Amino acid sequence: MNFDWSEYLNVAKELAGGATTSANQEAKFRAAISRAYYAAFITARNHLRDQEEISIPKTSDAHRYVSDQFELSSDLIRKSVAKKLARLRGFRKQADYVDKFPGLSGITIIALDLSEEIISILSNL
Repeated sequence: MNFDWSEYLNVAKELAGGATTSANQEAKFRAAISRAYYAAFITARNHLRDQEEISIPKTSDAHRYVSDQFELSSDLIRKSVAKKLARLRGFRKQADYVDKFPGLSGITIIALDLSEEIISILSNL
């Protein structure tokens, strides 16, 4: 069955505190994956910008650019950030654009773990 994209409106209303009906679980899982990605991505972006004084593009190119900065490093820990970000971004794209998402509940757990790992690594760099 295809995802009913209008369910995101119910998630938005719940988050804003104005829900009259609860969002379905699929919409919550998809939103969780998307937010987990952005939590990790923005943390990585800000790390590069603030800790390493790297200028980040203000366009959608920033996603690739941030990942590339970690991938191009010779440090294996930094390379792991790039790999985890790429995997998480793939999950986010699927959650945000694909009508059918098999294994969504399991992928949600993986996405949350990946985001937490990335944020933890970055806090120790």
